[in-house]
Amino acid sequence: MHYHKLGEFPRKRHTQFRKTDGSLYHEELFSTEGFSHNYSNLYHTHAPTQIIQVGDPKDVRPETVHDRQLKHRCLMGYQIAPADDYLQSRKAVLLNNDCKIILAAPRKGNDKYFFKNADADEVIFIHEGSGKLRTQYGNLKFKYGDYVVVPRGTIYKIEFDTPDNRLLIIESYSPVVTPKRYRNQFGQLLEHSPFCERDIIKPDELETHEEKGEFLLYIKKEDKMYPYHYQNHPFGVIGWDGYVYPYIFSIHDFEPITGRIHQPPPVHQTFEARNYVICSFVPRLYDYHPLAVPAPYNHSNIDSDEVLYYVDGDFMSRDHVEKGMITLHPGGIPHGPHPGTVEKSIGKKETKELAVMIDTFRPLLMTTHAAGIEDKDYYKSWIK
Repeated sequence: MHYHKLGEFPRKRHTQFRKTDGSLYHEELFSTEGFSHNYSNLYHTHAPTQIIQVGDPKDVRPETVHDRQLKHRCLMGYQIAPADDYLQSRKAVLLNNDCKIILAAPRKGNDKYFFKNADADEVIFIHEGSGKLRTQYGNLKFKYGDYVVVPRGTIYKIEFDTPDNRLLIIESYSPVVTPKRYRNQFGQLLEHSPFCERDIIKPDELETHEEKGEFLLYIKKEDKMYPYHYQNHPFGVIGWDGYVYPYIFSIHDFEPITGRIHQPPPVHQTFEARNYVICSFVPRLYDYHPLAVPAPYNHSNIDSDEVLYYVDGDFMSRDHVEKGMITLHPGGIPHGPHPGTVEKSIGKKETKELAVMIDTFRPLLMTTHAAGIEDKDYYKSWIK
């Protein structure tokens, strides 16, 4: 990410920065992957270390289904039931040692507590709903189609405008970044990148709270939820600067790369992390070679699992697509367009499809939540 700043801070880092009463502000270095990756410096009105009480942790590790059958899967994502509480609404459906794919239908946010994911970065894709993410870095207003990228360790509250919300959440155990091939040696997005810095929405509206009291913060670490009670309001930051902060990129701002013949999935890549990528399929013109076949060719993804989350629109390579549906095409066996869709695609000029793809280079396990919403006959859908 790129340098950003909000509020007040001293001209030089690690130097005295005093309040009007003469007392010092409390500096915090917020770094990822030790001291060798991106970081920000935050300045607190009160020390961020003052804990009143630590409660007993609750195990929130998802229960996995050890079904080792090698077959294509389909999950009906909108069958995940809504829940009032934001954290309780989050249901992991697929996971491995690099990431966790979660569906959520929260009616409300976490107005009674703060939340920190100390395990993973979060990419929260807003399928339905709008609202505001409030953090110690400032606030972000989100809407349909936004990727809300939240670095691990960020303390936040999430607020929704209505009770009708659907989220796709990816928890990443490594930093989520823009693809390296889109950036020059200085980190600037290059001309061939399908988006640029102008498309990135950064935090504004910095809240600086000086209240004392008892503030409940849930911290998730190693799939355990720890209730912490802090003496000072977690949003007591007077200013900060650096390269670590939450931001928003809208899928509607992704500019598709097209060609005379069918383009492979890497042209849709939006983010990358260790051992997996996130791609955006957006409305675009089809291939313009006179003999082009717009439908994707059959593909043997031997070394990766391909997950596609259907957002909106018409998918010419699939039959019976529904909003919120997830398909899992595991590595080791080929997948491709459904019968009849190849011939049907010829002559078509454009697609209105909208989808999020997650390709992992380690196998994904299903959870019990996934087993409860699976279309068990999906693997037969290539038989006409």
